[in-house]
Amino acid sequence: MSDSESDWASEGSKKSVHSEPAEFYAKDYMDPPPAPLIDIEELCKWSLYRAIICEFMAALLFQYINVATVIGYKVQASADQCDGVGILGIAWASGGMMFVLVYCNTRISGGHINPAVTFGLMLTRKVTVGRAVLYMTAQCLGAIVGTSIVKGTMKKHAYNSNGGGTNMVASGYSHGTALGAEIIGTFILIFVVFSSTDPKRNAQGSNVPLLMSLPLGFTLFAVHLATFPITGAGLNPARSLGAAVIYNQDQAWDDHWIFWVGPLVGALAAAVYYHYNPRHEIIKPLLDSFEDNPSN
Repeated sequence: MSDSESDWASEGSKKSVHSEPAEFYAKDYMDPPPAPLIDIEELCKWSLYRAIICEFMAALLFQYINVATVIGYKVQASADQCDGVGILGIAWASGGMMFVLVYCNTRISGGHINPAVTFGLMLTRKVTVGRAVLYMTAQCLGAIVGTSIVKGTMKKHAYNSNGGGTNMVASGYSHGTALGAEIIGTFILIFVVFSSTDPKRNAQGSNVPLLMSLPLGFTLFAVHLATFPITGAGLNPARSLGAAVIYNQDQAWDDHWIFWVGPLVGALAAAVYYHYNPRHEIIKPLLDSFEDNPSN
C-alpha cells in the first residue's frame, strides 16, 4: 500500500470512529417498475393469451369444485343434518383447490383466478389495465362454464332445489352485515396475496409459487368458515356471477351487487393498506417526528 493510500485509510478509520453513525437505506432486493396503464405491445405476445387461457381453465376448475361441493353438501344435509361434508368440508374444498391451482398457474398467469385479486394488482400497477380486463373476462367466462358443467352432470331437481350453488344473503342477516363480511373477507385474502408476492420474499430465497399458494389456500379456508353462514362465502365476483348466470332466478340476482361491491372494495382497501402502511416512505417521516428523542 502506498503512503497516500495508507494516509487515506488512516484518515477514513478516524472518521469512522469519530463521525456520527450514518443511516443506510440500501436494500438487498429490487422493486419491479410499475406496469404501464396501457401496453399495446403486450397484446401481440402469445404469453398474454396463454395466461388468459390459464385463467379461464383455473376459474372453470375452481368453480366446478366449489359449486358441486356446496350443492352436494346441501343435498346430503337435507336428508340428515349430520350427513355430508359440512361447512368445514366446503372450506377445505375451496382452500385446497385454490392452493393447487395457484401453485400450478403462478408461473404462467400469476394465478389470480379471482377478479378481486386482479383488480387489486391492477390498482398497485402490477398488471396493465388491458391484461386486467382480459383476465377478469376470462375468469367470469370460466366460472360460467364451470357452473354449466355442474348443472349438466347433476340431477335437475338437486340443482334447482338447492339454489344452483349461488351466493345469497342468508336469512336473518342484513345487507350491511353481508357487505361487511364480503369486504373484510376479501381484504384478508388480498392482503395475503400482496404479502406472499412481496419482492422481499425473492431476496430471502423463498419459493414464490409455494409461498403464495399455501398461505392463500389456508386463508381461503379460514375466511370460508367465517363468511359461509352469512353470504355463502362469495369473495370472488366470478364465482358469484357464474353461479347466478346459470341458475338465473330472481333470488340469485336480488343481492348480487353485494358480491361485486364487497370484494372490489376489500381489494381496494388491501391495496391501500399494504402499499401505504405506517412504515411507508411517505408516512415514515411523520411517524419518526413523534418518536422520543434519545438525547432527552
